Amino acid sequence: MVVPHLPTPKDTSRIKAFVDFQNDVTAKDIGLAVREGFKSIEHVKRYTTNGMATDQGKTSNLNGLQLASAAMNRPVTQIGLTTFRPPYTPQTFGALAGHHKDALFQPTRKTAIDGWAEANGAAFELVAQWRRAWYFPKAGEDMHAAVKRECLAVRNAVGIFDASTLGKIEVVGPDAAEFLNRMYTNPWKQLEPGRCRYGLLLKEDGFITDDGVAGRIADDRFHITTTTGGAARVLAMMEDYLQTEWPDLNVWLTSTTEQWSVIALQGPKAREVIAPLVEGIDLSPEAFPHMAVRFGSICGVETRLFRVSFTGELGFEINVPAEHGRAVWEAIFAAGKAHGITPYGTETMHVLRAEKGYIIIGQDTDGTVTPKDAGIEWAVGKKKPDFVGRRSLQRPDIVAPGRKQLVGLLTDDPNVVLEEGAQIVADPNQPVPMKMLGHVTSSYWSATLGRSIALALVAGGHDMMGQTVYIPMPGQTLTAKVSGTVFFDPKGERLDG
Repeated sequence: MVVPHLPTPKDTSRIKAFVDFQNDVTAKDIGLAVREGFKSIEHVKRYTTNGMATDQGKTSNLNGLQLASAAMNRPVTQIGLTTFRPPYTPQTFGALAGHHKDALFQPTRKTAIDGWAEANGAAFELVAQWRRAWYFPKAGEDMHAAVKRECLAVRNAVGIFDASTLGKIEVVGPDAAEFLNRMYTNPWKQLEPGRCRYGLLLKEDGFITDDGVAGRIADDRFHITTTTGGAARVLAMMEDYLQTEWPDLNVWLTSTTEQWSVIALQGPKAREVIAPLVEGIDLSPEAFPHMAVRFGSICGVETRLFRVSFTGELGFEINVPAEHGRAVWEAIFAAGKAHGITPYGTETMHVLRAEKGYIIIGQDTDGTVTPKDAGIEWAVGKKKPDFVGRRSLQRPDIVAPGRKQLVGLLTDDPNVVLEEGAQIVADPNQPVPMKMLGHVTSSYWSATLGRSIALALVAGGHDMMGQTVYIPMPGQTLTAKVSGTVFFDPKGERLDG
């Protein structure tokens, strides 16, 4: 039996008898709906919101029907029922979450070359949603030994790396160059087809949000790359500006991240490895300089061949359709065995780029870093009238002294590798709480240099070259000298092989 009201000794006209506990519908609300002329139970439902919460009336509809029946003096069977929707019975949050938990919380994305890496003993790490080869240990090697071997192989011979996870956006249309000129800090209109340019992207607040290399495929077509984790964010940002700020521009944006496999071949012997495999492209330094893109075929497969490097060595990034990615990788690897080719993973990539002072957005930046703070103000076009974030670069707090700036750190004990995230102070003897100058952003053992290296964000760091800073750690205080961010080949001579 359904009772119209909860039993109470109090005056029922002066208390609240709740019917729907989620939407706070009371018995009075049901009666008022009937008095207002709502005779259909569907109208009563919408007038009061009874049964419209997440339980879809599971805890309130029958009582609401009984109250409406009494108010209209009609049997419940003549009033009818509202439309019931799942769940019809109580459900746990776990059932609603389903498989979206633990390893299944996010889908794991794999490149076309992932299977080869697994078959060849790679250890993996997750980068955004991508599973990436972390390092390739041989028998008896731990991570440090494997990374040391991989780093030396790239510096002395040639290494091969799966860079397919780089975000890729095709920017097409007669106004493509104008669009990129407005989005990125550097100029794009005069870039010739067949040439590449490093692109730096800011948010409206003037802080770095992404970067990458772009190649001009034709007058009206660009091949843009982004960071692995920033692909979707950058595309959404571009679409937002194109649709809301500059709808007059004739530009079309297409995500091509998964359409291209990217094989990075890096090292002084890189050209020798691919020379027999490439057709239709002159690989000589004169015809194919650093920061250029050429079109032809490799192993009989169409390729966009980029002459770029994230290691500081002679390097090529071989873009081929993803369905041919593994086959081309295996052919290059087979051809490279005579030259000592070595597969390497993300950890080695991090070490090599840090030796050259190449930053990684999101690791060496923290959302409050400007181009000047990062030491890459050269990437900001001085003659450009405007671009996203330009006005914010003039704000007083952005140009104020004492901002955290990216610098290098060389520990006084070269065998000590600093912990990433470790705090930096000027005086280790100051009372707690100490004033922090900044923190370590990247830290590695450099097999090439035979010592540790680190990058850090330090307040006023660009004016502290050669000064000593302190890194308090449990049980000890470490010391380091502030240095420039380029630790290896400062003149960039190795880029030309």
